[in-house]
Amino acid sequence: MSMNLAAGGGGGGRRRRGKRPVMAEINVTPMVDVMLVLLIIFMVAAPLLTTSIDIDLPVARGGAQIQSNTPPLTLSVKRTGGGCNSQVELYVGDSPVAPAEIEAKIKAIRTTRSETDNVVYLRGDKDVCYTDMMKLLGQIRTAGFKANIVIVPEQGS
Repeated sequence: MSMNLAAGGGGGGRRRRGKRPVMAEINVTPMVDVMLVLLIIFMVAAPLLTTSIDIDLPVARGGAQIQSNTPPLTLSVKRTGGGCNSQVELYVGDSPVAPAEIEAKIKAIRTTRSETDNVVYLRGDKDVCYTDMMKLLGQIRTAGFKANIVIVPEQGS
């Protein structure tokens, strides 16, 4: 009983005669494609994530561009009812703060900031009463911050 191993297609197939050698390199093209798509997604989504509080900012002339190397401290004021006797919602960054606690909160934040980093960007809803904004500006000054009011620049200026 003899068997001819050289002839025929059976067998283990461990020898690779006439075929390409095994490729030992990693193909990075699909990874680069995925990374570029993720980069584009983050570039589009990043400006949308700056503030999540929906405020209707006032339109006025004379707005300057906000330029800072560190993330700015933003204080947002939103009206919850009608008229000047209505309640306001206050936010430091994206976290809500009770109006009675706002001065203590911004004083605590001031102690953690450097002397050169003492600017608060105040985002006030255009329907917030003037009196409420002036009280808040006074509390910001008492805490040792300088306040910049954020507006929407008027078209044509």
